Amino acid sequence: MIRGIRGATTVTENEGKEMLKATKVLVETIVKNNHVSPEQISYIWMTASPDLDATFPAGALRMIDGFNRVPVMCAQEIPVDGSLNKCIRVMVIVETERSQKEITHVYLNEARILRPDLVEERF
Repeated sequence: MIRGIRGATTVTENEGKEMLKATKVLVETIVKNNHVSPEQISYIWMTASPDLDATFPAGALRMIDGFNRVPVMCAQEIPVDGSLNKCIRVMVIVETERSQKEITHVYLNEARILRPDLVEERF
């Protein structure tokens, strides 16, 4: 079965190193909490809010062992008035036997406000 795993995080500044670190933590947490390996990932789609342009968040995957062949694409998030600033969002498309209910979506830092219904206290 193909499933999508959502996640988001925020940074405090439009700074490349901080963006890469936050994205790396986000992806690693998604992978760990959903017990998936890079081989199970079809692709990852990432967006950044319009105020983040210091680097491509996708570069963080190159810092994670085994992710050098996972296809990844970045885009700019739609600039909706009142949306969360300094936010990086991801959609990880995986092959898994887990049901939708068993999928753990990950929202870190200020991004926790995006989906409070999906945030678990273990993060």
